[in-house]
Amino acid sequence: MTARRPSWPLLFETGLAMIVASAAIRLVPFRKLAGRLDKPLPRPQPAPPEEIATVTWAIRAWCRRLPWRTLCFEQGLTAHWLLRRHGFASTLHYGAAKREGILKAHVWVTSGSLAVVGCEIAGDYALLARFPDETK
Repeated sequence: MTARRPSWPLLFETGLAMIVASAAIRLVPFRKLAGRLDKPLPRPQPAPPEEIATVTWAIRAWCRRLPWRTLCFEQGLTAHWLLRRHGFASTLHYGAAKREGILKAHVWVTSGSLAVVGCEIAGDYALLARFPDETK
């Protein structure tokens, strides 16, 4: 599906969310971040494919323009926050894999059964946690 260009307010909101996510990753302990990610929404609906494509487009546009690298964690936090802020279901997945003797982590986001960000290589990682955790 081809993404439509996001509105200026969504583009601004995405940029602000990327900045906040980058700062939070560096300044907030993961346990505290996880607690904020785990709050369930009342009756969330999966995001429509066109909404997902637009959010993904906006995140990728900001990744190319910010003066620092934004990796899967920053992108995942941004996507998760944006979708939930707009009332859509979003699950942030946190996984790990051992590559050449080094433990690597990866974050990806889905909305219902649809991929949002980071899902291209998600199958290479063992799922460690998801937020919100539907198994509770």
